[in-house]
Amino acid sequence: MPQNDRDISVAGPPPTEPAKGDGAEPTRGAEVFREEPAETPGPEIEAPPLERVSGSYLAWIMIASFGASLALMVPLSYSLAVRIDDLAPGREELLGYVTGSAQFVYLVLSPLIGFWSDRMRSRLGRRTPFMYVGTVIGLAGLLGIAVAPTVFLVGLAWVVGMVGWSTVGQAIQNVQADRVPEEQRGRVSAVTSVMTHIAPVIGIGIAYTVASSTLLVFLVPGVIGAVMLLLFPVLKPEGDSRALVRTSEVSLKGLVASYGFNPRKYPDFGWNWLGRFVFFMGLYFNTTFGTFFYAQRLDMPVKEVAGVVAAIGILGVLAATGGAIGGGFLSDKLGRRKLFTVIGSAIFVAGAVAEAFAHSLPQLVVGAVLMQVAIAMFSAVDQAIVFAVLPDRAQAGRYLAVVAFAQKIPSALAPLIAPLVITVGVTGGEEKNYTLLYLSGAVLALLGGLIIKFKVKSVR
Repeated sequence: MPQNDRDISVAGPPPTEPAKGDGAEPTRGAEVFREEPAETPGPEIEAPPLERVSGSYLAWIMIASFGASLALMVPLSYSLAVRIDDLAPGREELLGYVTGSAQFVYLVLSPLIGFWSDRMRSRLGRRTPFMYVGTVIGLAGLLGIAVAPTVFLVGLAWVVGMVGWSTVGQAIQNVQADRVPEEQRGRVSAVTSVMTHIAPVIGIGIAYTVASSTLLVFLVPGVIGAVMLLLFPVLKPEGDSRALVRTSEVSLKGLVASYGFNPRKYPDFGWNWLGRFVFFMGLYFNTTFGTFFYAQRLDMPVKEVAGVVAAIGILGVLAATGGAIGGGFLSDKLGRRKLFTVIGSAIFVAGAVAEAFAHSLPQLVVGAVLMQVAIAMFSAVDQAIVFAVLPDRAQAGRYLAVVAFAQKIPSALAPLIAPLVITVGVTGGEEKNYTLLYLSGAVLALLGGLIIKFKVKSVR
């Protein structure tokens, strides 16, 4: 193991020196180990060394991210809605129950999966077994949705599919923490972020070409995604993890502890978690009622807004690509991360303000594009910050699952709070107060960026 890898820590006291003037030579760590082995235990859990990754490694992790996003996001963005409409026409609210239930189940399970992944020792590595098993589970879930005769069974099948594909995505993210060094984290986070934006657009197009078959609508994107993501561990194998130290076994105390962390002990990780949480609260404030917002501002029936939303979505993908790559690659080149989280937050404010006061399509498009640039830039660069402030890289799976709470919890809370905001100052049949909602989201997003800028100390 390289001695200069600051991310790999060994439990026990550091090398010590005697008091000056006693004439003794400094005590080396190895001598302490020989003389007092009981006081210098080995590491509880060990991570592989960090090494600069090649261009081909970067390309294959991009392809894997695209595949995982394709398999996960096409059902969320398109095919689940179609299936529920087939089984229960006019019951759109059932989609929310199905997707929300699956999100909740995975949110509960993700720290346990991460905890187990960190301690996995196998010939295939720590993360690869979870890619393989997650893919099989994900495909089984998609098959179940396609043949389920009731919405209830569709919901159960999607819980299975969500757990499978999300486990794969979590494993790919864990590999980044395991293998990618600091100087490359921005660009890797950027390109994987871009893949998650592009995959649903292409995936929906693939699903539409086989729309005549319910089975193919689910299986074709799923199988294509599975092949693309599994090429990564096959062509760029993770390596044997059996030689990595693991002296602690899974315990009930450890499992419970995996759901949290000590913010006093790891302040940078805690402040970044809080900044991320606040930013995403602002984001979900401004996306929860997007369709109804566009209908009100453009004076259109809700059913006719779909074309506008689709067009803005395509422009948003292009904008997000520019934001993620620009922020990620520049943050690597300049060695500055926090600067770009603040820039991303500021751009988000500009977009949210533009939308808050928009009453025409061009102004709505400008606001939406600015917000997509901002979201992609913030997400890509802050992901690199997350890797830098992990309390223990050897337990990346556990801590990255905790980081996910900072995004998942706002996605559940914001839709509950936003309805209260849009009714402030509204009486009778007046239009909902979307101006206040979007301005509130802007304030939260800016506050999130400022928390990271001024409170996270160990990252530039």
